[in-house]
Amino acid sequence: MSGQEVTVLLIEDEPEIRRFLRTTLPAHGFRLYEAATGKGGLAEAQARNPDLILLDLGLPDLEGSEVIRQVRKWTATPITYCPPATRNRSKWRHSTSAPTTM
Repeated sequence: MSGQEVTVLLIEDEPEIRRFLRTTLPAHGFRLYEAATGKGGLAEAQARNPDLILLDLGLPDLEGSEVIRQVRKWTATPITYCPPATRNRSKWRHSTSAPTTM
């Protein structure tokens, strides 16, 4: 890195996962922003313009796919997501599609 922190937005409703990443990511030089809901995540994504989004697809207010669709309207920020039923690290997926217009 060129001395600038990489910013990560975590959109996750599970407090234990947020707490773990809140400790781990900054210890490795990342700046972490958090949201516990899809709507909050969309607002943070627009306000913070993160370098990476970590997304839980099983959010209480919006489907994760809707969060991805909304984010893709205006940015190609990489999104790593986990299907809600698995919670298994081997199941994490990546969305690197370019922004789309709808």
